[in-house]
Amino acid sequence: MRQRGFTLVELIVTITVLAMILAMAMPTVANWTGNTRIRNVADSLQNGLQIARAEAVRRNQRMSFWLVAVGDPTTLSNDCTLSSTSGSWVVSINSPVGHCADAPSTTSSPMLVTGRASGGGITVAAFQADNATAGMAVTFDGFGRIAPTAGAGTIGFINVTGATGSVNLSIVVSPGGLVRMCDPRVTDTKDPRLCVPPSP
Repeated sequence: MRQRGFTLVELIVTITVLAMILAMAMPTVANWTGNTRIRNVADSLQNGLQIARAEAVRRNQRMSFWLVAVGDPTTLSNDCTLSSTSGSWVVSINSPVGHCADAPSTTSSPMLVTGRASGGGITVAAFQADNATAGMAVTFDGFGRIAPTAGAGTIGFINVTGATGSVNLSIVVSPGGLVRMCDPRVTDTKDPRLCVPPSP
């Protein structure tokens, strides 16, 4: 009985077709990967803000969410500084500058609750309620509302941008302390993803 395998021509045609399919799929995979990274950073920032607000209410005391820049974007370290352009964040009572890697504590300053490094690769820009002036922190009071702070500008918007350069997602913090994610590309006023500026 004669055994039959693939001829060289069949193998070349198969590999060529497979290569064409992969070439068509690559932009879609790259787009999906980029969107996933943007969503992960936006989710992380939203979760950090919600943790700060929940801790303020639970403890009935002021609690702050701080955006911090670190030397290695994958790890929170004590070389941290406040930044309006970083996706890394810390929740603490006092400013975490120089103490971002401290263990959580209710007694020693900065009385850190938790924090997360962003991992890099995604651009973050935080602004005050006017969506123009840089913001670096939000302080919640015991009722979960935004408390006035001295120093770092109070965050009203955080824009998360991907490699394409356009803002892909925003997080809005209202004066009442509500935190929501929205899509700045949405213009329909009936769409729940619409970004509505926080009212004073």
